[in-house]
Amino acid sequence: MGGPNLEVFKFGLYIMFPIAWMYYFGTNLENRFSVPGFWPAPDATNKIPFEKEEIHGELERLRRKRLERRARRLDMEEKEMGERGEAES
Repeated sequence: MGGPNLEVFKFGLYIMFPIAWMYYFGTNLENRFSVPGFWPAPDATNKIPFEKEEIHGELERLRRKRLERRARRLDMEEKEMGERGEAES
């Protein structure tokens, strides 16, 4: 069909194509495929508490927040029940 030169060319292509592909996509990754501003700045992220007092303080803050939301929800439900009762009367 093609001859030995074609086989050598195909072999070279089969070997060089993956190497060229890895070289193109493997070099200079930080500049080529980076999106500026994708990750938040370290000062804008959540700080994980490691000390016992910090953990207890964070748990207390979350507990207060949950109870405030619950109280607001119960107030809204009471108002809705009151409005329904007035509408039925």
